[in-house]
Amino acid sequence: MFLRWLAFLFLPLILAACGGPAEPVWAPDAVVKQAVYAHDGPPRVTLFTVVSTRNGSGGHSGLMVNGAERVMFDPAGTFKVPFAPERNDVLFGMTERALAAYVDYHARPEWKVRVQDLDVTEAQAAALLAAVKAYGAVPKAQCSLAITRILSGVEGFENVGVGYFPNALAGDFGALSGVRERLVTDAPADTSHNVIFEPRR
Repeated sequence: MFLRWLAFLFLPLILAACGGPAEPVWAPDAVVKQAVYAHDGPPRVTLFTVVSTRNGSGGHSGLMVNGAERVMFDPAGTFKVPFAPERNDVLFGMTERALAAYVDYHARPEWKVRVQDLDVTEAQAAALLAAVKAYGAVPKAQCSLAITRILSGVEGFENVGVGYFPNALAGDFGALSGVRERLVTDAPADTSHNVIFEPRR
């Protein structure tokens, strides 16, 4: 309890140190339309939490939504590839290749990736897709805040607490019924960065 109190006490200083303004990005209509990808799996939401291998602290959160199309909400993220165009932290064209690149990008000797999958209804997937597209560009250090705000506003996710901390978000998400979880470390991740990141000819 004391440690949690300290975390909230120093939160403004932490955010001031690593924060920054949002960086709006808006890919052209033609580029997004060409990239749109519909996965043939069930409606699903996947939470990615990047966790330090040194001390277990959470470094970043990303949310992939599979509904009428599959997109990645990567708030304040730095992942950029030419085959997944971005509109204000929403990455379109999340094919298996793009997904592999996303996980590989974040799995490093210093970081592991906690992946949590949850099958949802079509209505939930549609609501989440609409919410991530409407949220707008996210300021630095607010990745988990943006995702928790979105999730907590959708039926079935009311127990996800709104906050800034990736591990707290992962804990709340993991407590939902039906969540399946796996951990990706640098060892099994595809480390051929320069190959997977090159656009296909």
